[in-house]
Amino acid sequence: MTPFTDPSRTDSGTAADAPDENLRRALGVNRRRFLSTCTAVAAGAVAAPVFGASPVLAHDGGRDHDHGRGQILVPADKRGIILYTVRDATARDPLASDLPSGFREVFKQLSRHGYRQVEFAGYNQHANAPGGAALESVQGARLLRSWLDEYGLRAQGNHGFIPSSWPLTTADKDTFKKHLEIANILGMDHMGTGGDPTGSSYRADWDVAADKWNALGAIAHREGIKLYTHNHDSAYGFLLDGGPLDDQGRPTRSSGIRKLEYFLKVTDPKVVWLEMDIFWAHVAQYKFREYTAHDGSTRKNVFDPAGLVVRNNRRYPLFHAKDGVVSTTNGMGYDMVPFGTGVIDYTTFFSRVGQRNYHNPMIEDDNSPSASDPSQSLREAKISYDNLAALRKRRH
Repeated sequence: MTPFTDPSRTDSGTAADAPDENLRRALGVNRRRFLSTCTAVAAGAVAAPVFGASPVLAHDGGRDHDHGRGQILVPADKRGIILYTVRDATARDPLASDLPSGFREVFKQLSRHGYRQVEFAGYNQHANAPGGAALESVQGARLLRSWLDEYGLRAQGNHGFIPSSWPLTTADKDTFKKHLEIANILGMDHMGTGGDPTGSSYRADWDVAADKWNALGAIAHREGIKLYTHNHDSAYGFLLDGGPLDDQGRPTRSSGIRKLEYFLKVTDPKVVWLEMDIFWAHVAQYKFREYTAHDGSTRKNVFDPAGLVVRNNRRYPLFHAKDGVVSTTNGMGYDMVPFGTGVIDYTTFFSRVGQRNYHNPMIEDDNSPSASDPSQSLREAKISYDNLAALRKRRH
């Protein structure tokens, strides 16, 4: 099997040295990392970084270098978190817990951790928190902005309302414009969604999605907002764009272009932007490695997440930075863990994409909230921040 890895990464070892050489190679993980993370998964816990730099406990103040350790890959003012990671804390009843609850107290805690940016995942919190349950309004946005300013945080985006209808209804257009107004009050440069432009594999559907996003992006552009779409692994599957047609007249084979690559080609780079979820891009690297060409032959194509960003660098103002350990059972190749405690090579990724003063990485961990450990999500947010701050460019 061809190894699926960043071109800059090296690998060594024989099949006898790893419990599953094919899986290790498919993930592009060297033997030491593979064995370490498999051991951690078998033990049922990953409480500290398995590999890589130790967390830093003090903020670097934005310095480019730290005591000879090398260039900082993510500047202090670019370190963010999507609030979905701590959704249990914003939804917590402040009258029933001494832990941070609601947006204001969560902002305070995240600021103490070192974060300087947040990405919203909607504007709802517990009804007993200051401001009440629903802050999806001009008045609510002003209140949220006052708390962001109070704790030195900047909002960079929101996974919120993108109209599902096309062409747009008058009601959807009005709601969309309301969300743009909220975004401007909050001081966001970006507004987007947590889903792919379409779940289809057919070029015709991606053409429709491109028309919709170009139109919405133009509306957002007039309001000073960059409209972005967030990816999951399926968006990096291969586009069905040729070959024999099925009984519904749809193509069954691929030219080898990936769906999101096609979307980049047919959308206007001045009004449509993207947020790469780096974890899901690596899941796609593992899952989507061959396709049936128009002539019926099977061809291999290794997906290179960092390479896609490099080729379209200014289209990616935002990232989701989430990590994973090797999984031999779930079909994705990885299980999510706090940032810096897994095997995804973020040092290489951020070094390759460059433009560190342009990109805005947002920490995310879908699994941080815990019913049995209510302090877990904010505790893991601190672990993730420290590991993000610790990333340094390797010396050659």
